[in-house]
Amino acid sequence: MTAGRSGRAGEDPGGVRVAPAGDQGVYVYFPQRIDPEVSRRVRRLAQALRQPEARRRGIREAVPAYASVYVIFDPLQTDHRQVARYCRRLLAGDAGGQEPPARRFRIPVVYGGRYGPDLEVVARHTGLTPDQVVRLHAGTDYFVYFTGFSPGFPFLGGMSPRLAVPRRVTPRTRVPAGSVGIAGRQTGIYPVDSPGGWNLIGRTPVALFHPDRD
Repeated sequence: MTAGRSGRAGEDPGGVRVAPAGDQGVYVYFPQRIDPEVSRRVRRLAQALRQPEARRRGIREAVPAYASVYVIFDPLQTDHRQVARYCRRLLAGDAGGQEPPARRFRIPVVYGGRYGPDLEVVARHTGLTPDQVVRLHAGTDYFVYFTGFSPGFPFLGGMSPRLAVPRRVTPRTRVPAGSVGIAGRQTGIYPVDSPGGWNLIGRTPVALFHPDRD
């Protein structure tokens, strides 16, 4: 026999927890941290839950985030218990599928001025010059952990910790589409006009969200 500690209810080895979410959803929670390995497990599970076998089991959609997957199912075809069991089976085989193929995008950004009204604020907070902020931010390859908040908003990982700044105390009621912002140790791009509390350091002319496309 071996001694061990029991985990939280619904928690599996590896720190994964499955919990019901409404009458037609299940959350699969991974260790709650922003981490490339956690993200890999999230993406693999979400990809597996979009395959034909999952569809046949009544699973409609899988929505990944930093460290969780929200699974939406047809309550006329399945239930929380069956979906949770299927998710655990996939996890036991490390989701049993390949990761979605990676793609690289080059996003042009105009920094500062009316396009980046908070660039000077970020520079003062970090002790850097505006030019140093721009070089650090533009000279990095970023990883899209997931999209959310608003349609097509990419939450990007890999930003230099030297650029970390807190969110604005007072959010703006309107942030123009294409604005590039920083909040904490995250950076992202606003795909549509929307309210927002991130520090705006630049803007891109690239349209990230096309409502007329599939």
